[in-house]
Amino acid sequence: MKKKLLSVLLAGVMVVSLAACGGGSGDSGSSSDSGSGSESTAESDEGSGGGSEGGHKLTVWTWDPAFNIPAIKEAGEIYKAEVDPDFELEVVETLSDDCETKLQTCAESGDFGTMADIILMQDNSFQKFVSFYPEAFTDLTDSGIEFSDFAEGKLAYSTVDGKNYGVPFDNGAVISCYRTDILDEAGYTIDDLTDIDWNKFIEIGKAVKEKTGKYMLSGQANSQDIIMMMLQSAGASLFNEDGTPNLVGNDALNECIDIYQEMVKEGIFYEVNEWDEYVSSITNEQCAGTINGNWIMATIMGMEDTSGNWAITNMPKLMKTAGATNYSNNGGSSWYISSNCQNTDLAFDFMAKTFAGSVTLYENILPTTGAISTWGPAGDSEAYQEPQEFWSDQPIFATVVDFAEKTPSNNTSAYYYDVREVVSTAIQDIMSGGGEKDAVLEQAQADAEFYYQ
Repeated sequence: MKKKLLSVLLAGVMVVSLAACGGGSGDSGSSSDSGSGSESTAESDEGSGGGSEGGHKLTVWTWDPAFNIPAIKEAGEIYKAEVDPDFELEVVETLSDDCETKLQTCAESGDFGTMADIILMQDNSFQKFVSFYPEAFTDLTDSGIEFSDFAEGKLAYSTVDGKNYGVPFDNGAVISCYRTDILDEAGYTIDDLTDIDWNKFIEIGKAVKEKTGKYMLSGQANSQDIIMMMLQSAGASLFNEDGTPNLVGNDALNECIDIYQEMVKEGIFYEVNEWDEYVSSITNEQCAGTINGNWIMATIMGMEDTSGNWAITNMPKLMKTAGATNYSNNGGSSWYISSNCQNTDLAFDFMAKTFAGSVTLYENILPTTGAISTWGPAGDSEAYQEPQEFWSDQPIFATVVDFAEKTPSNNTSAYYYDVREVVSTAIQDIMSGGGEKDAVLEQAQADAEFYYQ
């Protein structure tokens, strides 16, 4: 019954991908590249890029030629140079949605023979697939990979029933980015926004709006990233421990909604409808800053004329919820070894000595992709300690790794995106006067429970 329901849910849009994480990047026609320097060849059929037949070769499905693909290819080059001179890595460019569609097709048919050895999946998407198709993935718990070196909050996304299924990749640690020149105009510095709670943030935001006319933040009203970030910052979520929805009587969620309502009411949070509008609210200087996964830095750094006028710090924390911190996560992905892999020993060793074991890898991909590690030892490298001129000479890469290590883990679910959409709709109803908060959340609870029938 559940597998049939998943088929329906994935028939249209697979999941709501975070645009800035590269989930939909690249052309829909996949291409294949060899990490060992061989000539690129077009993907010729559905089975192209399936699992290798053993030996010294591994195949990979991933997306984004500016981010994930150069990272995995660099890992292949390092492993070839330092471990196995005969190693070959075939990288098949495959959109995030296509990775999921192909995986589902294989699982539904019971034939995993066309799956790649290694697959990149967005963190919140994985929970849905491992829940329904655990037979598609290889248990990495006893693979020899040292999982304790990764940030706990990040590692939780690929851990199911105490077993490790994925090797964390890009860092989704949340940062608060602010225009220091706008803060200065209002009489504040980045230090005034560091280690604060949301009450203090609202106080500062009101002053900034009064003195500069700028909103403090913006976000999509129909996709409540800010609420999700607030919740995780206290180790709270929309779900119970067993993955069922927890909306009614969720004190942390109630506090987050109250804060959100107040920010909008006070004119310090600018609600938009589309991702492009959100980006424009930053680049058109309508806002003094933004709070999001650290991948948002790439968008901000496109504003070259503002170099030196930005700084980052941690996010505000909740006031009433136990376990409140100034740290959270939004976005990111991890590497998974499929059950079709014919040489798991090679795949285990490759991951253990690259994404879970090579400071050099993370140093090499940092300037070319901006991919920041959640693997702790990388944060101690010299490359991560370098001050960045654009960001007021802050060592932002080391700072982001530090934030990731302090981020609490929280409960998630196979229906994360579905329930998040239900809650986003409920908050819009509350904001528009469509009903009292408690009544709206009761209806949202019923709507969310539909997915579990």
